[in-house]
Amino acid sequence: MPAENAPAVGNLDDDDYPAYTMGRAAAVLGITPAFLRAVGRAGLITPLRSEGGHRRYSRRQLRLAARARELVGQGTPVEAACRIVSLEDQLADARRLNRDMRRKLDAHGIDI
Repeated sequence: MPAENAPAVGNLDDDDYPAYTMGRAAAVLGITPAFLRAVGRAGLITPLRSEGGHRRYSRRQLRLAARARELVGQGTPVEAACRIVSLEDQLADARRLNRDMRRKLDAHGIDI
């Protein structure tokens, strides 16, 4: 996670940069701040806190919250939706790592 006082200009393309206030994040996603707090309590996302104690969210966190909201909209309880989204995110990371490792092995002529 970037430092709290890091200059924003160099971080605009960083998916993990906490650029969104709670109000802006909720507005962008069309959800309530209470939903963001709920997915935070469920452990799906942990917003960075500004010096004044305000929650700040990254684009990556907003994508996770949006996916959780989609599942909740389909009738999944918030806690279960957060667990599903967390597992989907872990699976995507594992697939990315696997793909990268296969490319490295292929580049070295190693067949698996």
